[in-house]
Amino acid sequence: MNGHYKFVNTPLPYAFEAMEPYIDKKAMYLHHDKHLQTYIDNLNRTLSNHPELQNWTLEQLIINAPCLPKEIRSDIKNNGGGVFNHQFYFSNLANPAFPQPVGILAQAMENAFGSYPSFRNQFKEAALSVFGSGYAWLVVNAAGQLGILTTKNQDTPLEMGLVPVLNIDVWEHAYYLKHYNLRADYIDDWFHVVNWEQASQNYTHCFPGLF
Repeated sequence: MNGHYKFVNTPLPYAFEAMEPYIDKKAMYLHHDKHLQTYIDNLNRTLSNHPELQNWTLEQLIINAPCLPKEIRSDIKNNGGGVFNHQFYFSNLANPAFPQPVGILAQAMENAFGSYPSFRNQFKEAALSVFGSGYAWLVVNAAGQLGILTTKNQDTPLEMGLVPVLNIDVWEHAYYLKHYNLRADYIDDWFHVVNWEQASQNYTHCFPGLF
């Protein structure tokens, strides 16, 4: 995505059907070209009347949303978060994908969660615990430690001073066409298309110069 206003919906780095049979083509198309596009359009519409914010990056807008004028605060928070969360979600999918974490991230996850199966169970439990709409995240805190976090609606870890490594979208539009109300089945399928190479890069970028 371009760095600041006007934000554009860049094409996916893979075909809409690339994640099948785990994520279906129609859901991917609607998710990217309709849902994400709506957040981008709404964010641009809000920023169009505020030229003083048009050079801000998406991350700057999200982190500083509580300090913005009251009349645009919610619009920036919700739509900016919707853009960031969706772009991050799509960037961490691949098919075929490694079946489990790779590189330095694999060791860090073993240290944090005991084993990959243990992480998987904890992450699935977190994703299932989201009431209504939201996300589950693998994040890094200021001490460099991995953790699992859930957010509601379009809230992001950025607002909490955390760096995201991986996320799963558990809004119903992400899975309802294929799995109906069976969120657990969607989560199981999602694990088949996690781009662990990208997640490992996201993790190592938290420690510039070390890896």
